[in-house]
Amino acid sequence: MKKFFSLIVMMMTVVGAGAQMILSDSHAMLRLQQNKKYLLLPVQEKEEIAAIAVMDSRNEVMKRLNVKLAVDKVDYFMPLEVKGGQLIDVVFHGDRRTKGNIKDFACWREMKYSDTYDTANREHFRPLYHHTPVYGWMNDPNGMFYKDGVWHLYYQWNPYGSQWENMTWGHSTSTDLIHWEAQPTAIEADGLGTIFSGSAIVDKNNTAGFGKDAVIAMYTSAGAAQTQSIAYSKDGGKTFTKYAGNPVITFNAPDFRDPKVFWFEKTQRWIVVLAVGQEVQFYSSKDLKDWKFESSFGREYGNHDGVWECPDMLLLPVAKSADTKWVLLLNINPGGPFGGSATQYFVGQFDGHKFVCEDEPKETKWMDYGKDHYATVTFHNAPEGRYVAMPWMSNWQYAGAVPTKQFRSANGLPRDLGLVVANGETYLTSVPSKEMQALRGNKVKMPTEACEIVVDVKGTMELTLENAKGDQVVMTYDAKKQMFAMNRTKSGSVNFSEAFPCVTESSTFGPMKQLRIFIDRSSIEAFEGEGRMVMTNLVFPSEPYNMIKVKGGKATIYEINVK
Repeated sequence: MKKFFSLIVMMMTVVGAGAQMILSDSHAMLRLQQNKKYLLLPVQEKEEIAAIAVMDSRNEVMKRLNVKLAVDKVDYFMPLEVKGGQLIDVVFHGDRRTKGNIKDFACWREMKYSDTYDTANREHFRPLYHHTPVYGWMNDPNGMFYKDGVWHLYYQWNPYGSQWENMTWGHSTSTDLIHWEAQPTAIEADGLGTIFSGSAIVDKNNTAGFGKDAVIAMYTSAGAAQTQSIAYSKDGGKTFTKYAGNPVITFNAPDFRDPKVFWFEKTQRWIVVLAVGQEVQFYSSKDLKDWKFESSFGREYGNHDGVWECPDMLLLPVAKSADTKWVLLLNINPGGPFGGSATQYFVGQFDGHKFVCEDEPKETKWMDYGKDHYATVTFHNAPEGRYVAMPWMSNWQYAGAVPTKQFRSANGLPRDLGLVVANGETYLTSVPSKEMQALRGNKVKMPTEACEIVVDVKGTMELTLENAKGDQVVMTYDAKKQMFAMNRTKSGSVNFSEAFPCVTESSTFGPMKQLRIFIDRSSIEAFEGEGRMVMTNLVFPSEPYNMIKVKGGKATIYEINVK
């Protein structure tokens, strides 16, 4: 990934002790004395949160953030943009009786000024061709849209640590869905709360009055309550101005979030679908500001073992027919087929007011049968009428514990969506987006840390990936039962969470003739040839899988060009 941030490390100076004021056993202040761009905050992940307020020279609060400041040792540094003369107010939480005196905490010794922040990748498990944040924590993809040849991906981001906190919208752009360039932070917290998930649209007809082709983001403001806000961009999504009339939708529920906006042609209205506890709600609007409640869906449908999140609505063609049907994507956590996070979906019809599901109420259809596919949503305004989806490639059961530090989490491969009828049922299909084809390099005899394996399946099959350290992933296909499974219990590092070692399995919803497997440094994504079954799983091998055994099929291995 290209870097927005400089990779050059300038000389750093330790924060002078004279600027530090210890006020109690849990409270301190720091007056910044240098005109450097960053204050590098030392982070220790096992520690509890310290609440930090950044004040200007008049002691007006400019920013609030939560950081696990180092007490004993430093795991890594995170940059806080500052100016000389500012006052940093720090309150440590939790019982400090076993931590020693606050004045002796490691953070005071290690805190540094710098004009740059080193983002050089030193992570053994950072993917080579999947999107990742340059540094810090990432979860849900947000506000994705396509405009003027550029794909825009926003995401839930913590700029001050590699675990969940301080939610803002990070931003990356791409011209090919594969190579991503980091951009400045797009939307930050305000008095209504931190910035949770949402969507963005291109307002081609100036319905909101912010200008023709303005990019309008709708997101959840997560404060004392969860409310919905909008912001607009007149520079193609680089910078946003928050609407003065926020919030634009409120509701009396603790979990009321993740707005997905789309245009409904028949009623000439914008529609937003929101996750509300264990149902979704639909609202309509002419101008994205004034919203009318239309209906709710889901109380008696699908899986309810967790909170519903991150909905999406798609009108998709049915393969080999002239029909189209609406698909409601609905992410849930916990409640996935193998524990933790997952994406379910519902097929039916939508008239601009109400969604009617054609499936049986208790039936649950899963978009992906791996452990590491969540918060999946699609790009607005994708070319050629495509619906391109991207998931967060992790699971809330262990996302904050996976063996990386500089960053945490990646997005799964972009996938083009469709519908197919099998055994009288309509199923969602996901195939790797066509942009992936351009990454195919030379054919090789054995797997590499970045490769695609295409398997022509001949009946029942077993495929084993392994390395000299004894790490292995075993994939099997039972032709009679039409069942596929992936076993990662011995895949490498698995002991960071009891929920990580597992076997995931799924029906292939018909005979499987081809299997496409995408391997990156820390992930395996398996696609049935027509996209009827997909399985996404993280892996952390001690060294790359460089051996393969196949029974019941012929494997062709392609290097993936990552440059």
